[in-house]
Amino acid sequence: MTINPQVMVQVTVEAAEEKKATDITVLNIGGVSIVADYFVICSSRSLVHARAIAEEIVERLGRRGVARPRKEGFRAGRWILLDYGTVVTHIFQEEERRFYNLEHLWGDAEVVEYPLSV
Repeated sequence: MTINPQVMVQVTVEAAEEKKATDITVLNIGGVSIVADYFVICSSRSLVHARAIAEEIVERLGRRGVARPRKEGFRAGRWILLDYGTVVTHIFQEEERRFYNLEHLWGDAEVVEYPLSV
């Protein structure tokens, strides 16, 4: 089943908030790249915390019929990437988030306020 990318973002943000992710940022990168429509970026406190956030996102989107994402970094847990195609979620531990600084790298992308109006 396919759902609207804005709904995917909203479900992702709610799942991350439920698991106490911090510094959640949503970037609308659709206007500056063909990689995806949205990046959801958040921080975790530890490997276990990062995995818990990722698992909650996958579970909630799965309940809405969204196919499992391509996953990277799950074992190490320092930067977990969940690629749903139109929405890509980055779950960082703080040190990696500061180092990679995706918000700066994708600085031309619009920062989206949430909750989104869907």
